[in-house]
Amino acid sequence: MHLRTVPVLQAAEKGQMMSEKAEKRPPGAKALVDLIALAARLKSCPVTKLVFFVACLATAAFLLGAVAHAQTMSLPPATPPTAAAAWLTADGTVVLSNFRFGTGETLPQLKLHYLTLGKPHRNAAGHTDNAVLLLHGTGGNAHSLLNPIFSNVLFGPGAPLDISKYFLILPDDIGHGESSKPSDGLHARFPAYDYDDMVRSQRMMLDEMKIDHLRLILGTSMGCMESFVWGETYPGFADALAPFACLPVEIAGRNRMMRYMAIEAIRQDPAWMGGEYQTEPAQGVRTANEIALVMGSSPLQMQKQAPTREAAEKYVDNYWERTGKSDANDMIFYWNASRNYDPSPRLGQITVPVLWINSADDYINPPELGIAEQMVKRMPHARFILLPISDATRGHGTHTAAAVWKDYLAEFMRSTEPKP
Repeated sequence: MHLRTVPVLQAAEKGQMMSEKAEKRPPGAKALVDLIALAARLKSCPVTKLVFFVACLATAAFLLGAVAHAQTMSLPPATPPTAAAAWLTADGTVVLSNFRFGTGETLPQLKLHYLTLGKPHRNAAGHTDNAVLLLHGTGGNAHSLLNPIFSNVLFGPGAPLDISKYFLILPDDIGHGESSKPSDGLHARFPAYDYDDMVRSQRMMLDEMKIDHLRLILGTSMGCMESFVWGETYPGFADALAPFACLPVEIAGRNRMMRYMAIEAIRQDPAWMGGEYQTEPAQGVRTANEIALVMGSSPLQMQKQAPTREAAEKYVDNYWERTGKSDANDMIFYWNASRNYDPSPRLGQITVPVLWINSADDYINPPELGIAEQMVKRMPHARFILLPISDATRGHGTHTAAAVWKDYLAEFMRSTEPKP
């Protein structure tokens, strides 16, 4: 294990849970005021927090006018950061020997990479009591939730996931980031993993890390779905669950249609060559990424960001440039990993507290289906919150825009605090 600094940027979002007075400030002013206050508090904090303090001072001048964009389908933000601070993460890897997938396929060695922040703590009985597992979305990686509009809101002093109090674990899922994936060399012969495999491998990774209990599992998008799988596969392993931006039912209807179209766009590209391509099947990958753009989009925000024909076309051109290096086989496998997901029959086995949040402008999980209101009743201690569309929501990507929902999370953490 070694230390790594990871870029982050202070978010400056106009309208995100601000007072009426704050909303009248220029974009970025609120963020700068908050940053100065945070830096002042950090002056008297331990050395582990001084890294953040120094970085904040270095970037404060850049924050006026900065606009942050939420993670959408775990793809890169629409506008690159103008300045960066740094989270000092620890970098680790676990190798699982002869891992057997649900299909019966095996890998001699399954590599799982992860990042951590903070330090683990054990209670009087010797059990880990402050570990938080943070699970990224489809196509993302361990860095996805270090996005500043997530990490800068949640990880600082006094924040809901304050790293001086909690030990945060951010894994690269199977098929993602620096963990084992098709593009490592097996290509289309890589085992056809699913969410059950991902969750089981995460549990085995935690065992290797000597983490025997979790304070919280918070998952976004795909990670949201994995949170439900965690809850019913390993009841009680976590004190609480926070699934954001998903539904605990089979992927069907328009959701599966879009995923299937993305997969088939690649498979039907002659350049894919059954997964043994020498160069990326560019047209198939491009079409799949176009579908992903629409799936994660927010009409209100897209209209604001691209109010003219020229701006809209430039947005798409920039998006193509950012996503053009996606690996085709990796995409097929992570899109298809949800093919047999359906926790609905066993939701009653989830008895720990659940904070489940979706947003009304989520195109992937549209509220008009009425599914959430029915499924939440199956879990005895679950609360479902549907965030109304606002200037702060970001469609499906609201799961990363922590300023929108952080107060709900803060209250949830307080109410689920284990009793001495």
